[in-house]
Amino acid sequence: MTEPRVDPTEYHDEYSETLGIEFRKLEDALLSDTVGLLASSEPIQLRESASVAEALQRMTEQGRGAVVVIDDEGRLAGIFTDQEVIPRVLGAARDVQLTRLAEVMIRDPEVMRPDDRICYAVNRMTSMGCRTMPIVDEDRRPVGVVTVDDVAKWLAAIFPEAILNLRPGDRLKGPAQRDGG
Repeated sequence: MTEPRVDPTEYHDEYSETLGIEFRKLEDALLSDTVGLLASSEPIQLRESASVAEALQRMTEQGRGAVVVIDDEGRLAGIFTDQEVIPRVLGAARDVQLTRLAEVMIRDPEVMRPDDRICYAVNRMTSMGCRTMPIVDEDRRPVGVVTVDDVAKWLAAIFPEAILNLRPGDRLKGPAQRDGG
């Protein structure tokens, strides 16, 4: 005796249908939305001669994880992020007051243009292992910064139902709980 075949569409539910719609929206958005949508504010810009202490102070005051370092013509020379603080500054026992950004920044970083697609930003950030990339204009002047957090917020805005309506058993952390960052 053979077992009856199960029609996979028989178990199609509203949640699965909603997810399918949401993921199609995500795919469309990944291929059409640009990083210019993510750069909501002017980046912190400092010269190469600025101290690490000044950069850290500005980053802390503005709640940012990076400063873009510019040359005398206002063009991008480098980037200094919170990821460089431990290995390049503290790990090297440098004095934050005396150390200049020119000594510890990432020189000539890979950049995005405002019209680059978000899927390209995700690709570059993933393959390079970075969390922050400068956005520059055609003259290589900084016009923004795109971060992993920006991408996560953008994703949450695209399919909020899929994120807010997790299946039973999935756990959400409370708003005050943080993970390792």
